[in-house]
Amino acid sequence: MTMTFINLPVRDLTSAAEFYRALGFGTDPAGPAGDSMTLTVSEGTRLVLHVRSAFEAYTGVAATDTAVSREVIVGLSAQSREQVDELVDRAVAAGGESLGPGFASGPMYMRGFRDPDGHQWSFLHVAG
Repeated sequence: MTMTFINLPVRDLTSAAEFYRALGFGTDPAGPAGDSMTLTVSEGTRLVLHVRSAFEAYTGVAATDTAVSREVIVGLSAQSREQVDELVDRAVAAGGESLGPGFASGPMYMRGFRDPDGHQWSFLHVAG
């Protein structure tokens, strides 16, 4: 099975993990420890959070300053339009920033947010 690992730098590992747990991501005990933490997004997707210095040690370059630029937008599927709204509302309640109302284009419905570290995410549902 192919797995996806999303690696992100964070200011505070504990508070970042709490934010993602509020979205329903579970802690993966098999993941790295110390300056990094792995959360389970789904069966085939893991989110690996690193304190900024650990992320920069892995990449060999400075982490993107999310206050002024974006390197990636992480998009995850949802089971329904209602779940899209529920997940983004949970993200906002946990300290994230809404990027506005949902957007519909044909069978796709999408809504985005930024996490407390400024990383941009979207949840989307494609009917059909």
